[in-house]
Amino acid sequence: MPSFIIEGGHRLKGEITPQGAKNEALQVICATLLTAEEVTLKNVPDIVDVNNLICLLQDIGVKVTHHGKGEISFKADNINLEYLRSEEYLQRCSTLRGSVLTIGPLVARFGRAVLSKPGGDKIGRRRMDTHFFGLQRLGASFHFDAANDIFELRAENGLKGAYMLLDEASVTGTANIVMAAVMAEGTTTIYNAACEPYIQQLCHMLNAIGANISGIASNLLTIVGTPALHGASHRLLPDMIEVGSFIGIGAMCGDGLTIRNVSLPNLGIIPEAFRRLGVKIEEKGDDLYIPGRQNYQIDTFIDGSFMTLSDAPWPGLTPDLLSILLVVATQAKGSVLIHQKMFESRLFFVDKLIEMGAQIILCDPHRAVVVGHNHEIPLRGRRMVSPDIRAGIAMLIAAMSAEGSSRIDNVTQIDRGYECIEQRLNALGAHIKRID
Repeated sequence: MPSFIIEGGHRLKGEITPQGAKNEALQVICATLLTAEEVTLKNVPDIVDVNNLICLLQDIGVKVTHHGKGEISFKADNINLEYLRSEEYLQRCSTLRGSVLTIGPLVARFGRAVLSKPGGDKIGRRRMDTHFFGLQRLGASFHFDAANDIFELRAENGLKGAYMLLDEASVTGTANIVMAAVMAEGTTTIYNAACEPYIQQLCHMLNAIGANISGIASNLLTIVGTPALHGASHRLLPDMIEVGSFIGIGAMCGDGLTIRNVSLPNLGIIPEAFRRLGVKIEEKGDDLYIPGRQNYQIDTFIDGSFMTLSDAPWPGLTPDLLSILLVVATQAKGSVLIHQKMFESRLFFVDKLIEMGAQIILCDPHRAVVVGHNHEIPLRGRRMVSPDIRAGIAMLIAAMSAEGSSRIDNVTQIDRGYECIEQRLNALGAHIKRID
């Protein structure tokens, strides 16, 4: 597996542009299964998870045409449904979390879908009950083969619109249900739907190909089913998680960093979360500028109580950025409680930061207290292993700011979510070498 060798202590300066949104890409690529006509997607990121999903769709018969950097057309006019039960297909699904997003479109258009238990980050339980609850409400039958970890859904007589109140505002669960409902007979109402920008973009793309979805950007979606959809073109948003990662890099080891074309209205409270750690961020049109090396002080709440940063459904703070915020806090002045509510294994990487010299108390699987060094005690280079995408990029930020050399193994995890990351950061002044 590839590794990064990082020489820490180098200051980064210049401009960087975020890639297309990974989570949006996984959704809209699967949505192309809903129509036999060509759908063109623009600003698609060239990352491992997205490329593996594209290969999976090609294997089931989708025609894929690359028109240039980030622009890809999909035409699902000859799907091989028998391949869905093959050992090869199920094995590939088991290594790719995004494969779960195929079941809504496949059930809606073809009346059946098969999926092995999907892979992805090892960050704790990622239950799929919401997906199957919603599809069952639409009339699909559900069977789970526990011996082989295989899910099967069928709807030979088609799906029917229904009212449903989701037990959690799951992003991928909402996406699957929406993609199924656009071809269901009648009207579907989804309450407690996720409303992240990724879901908003998916709904806009589906409306462009002929769906009828209202309530976009709220947690109450109304979908009037249509029997057939057509082709269209859709452009993906910049990746908000990558924007947040670059803010963290600018704060920890930047010497004046500009993040271009961030789609500021779609960042929600992400900039404000970093500002609560004392990080200075200047908004210049649709760009963000992070000034040179900062001594940043963590805020308190208005009543003077201890600052807490915690994740929440949109428009709350995305859980994907808590790892980066935690690393940034290690060099702030003051203390902060990081509360990761959603995944119980996502904070376990902090033991590596503690070995680097960070002052962190891991209270339990969900909470960590960070006591900042105020740049007075630099982190020390260490050897680490990336357990997931977000912990991996957090480790990389820590290593770039540390004294000495660090090594991060299993950086394929970082590649799953960040496009050519070492090349882009080296262009700004980082010293990162990839080895096999």
